[in-house]
Amino acid sequence: MNKQEILKQAFEAREQEVLGYQINIDNFALAVAYIDAMPDDERAEMVDFRADLAQRLAAERHQQKRAKIMLAVIHQQVE
Repeated sequence: MNKQEILKQAFEAREQEVLGYQINIDNFALAVAYIDAMPDDERAEMVDFRADLAQRLAAERHQQKRAKIMLAVIHQQVE
C-alpha cells in the first residue's frame, strides 16, 4: 500500500466515525427532548438519566468536532 491508499482508507474510517457520532448525537438529543416532554411526575424519575444523556450528548459533540478536524486534514492530503 502506498500513502494515498492508506489516506483513502483513513478518510473512509473517519467518515464512519463522524457518522457514528452523529447517530449518537441524534439519539441522545431526541431522548432528552422525549424526557422533557414527559409529565412532571415521570420526568422527575428521569432526572439522573436525563443528566447522563445531556453529558453524553456534550461529549459526543466534542468528539465529533475532533473527528471532523482529522477528517478535514486527511481530505487535504487525499486531494
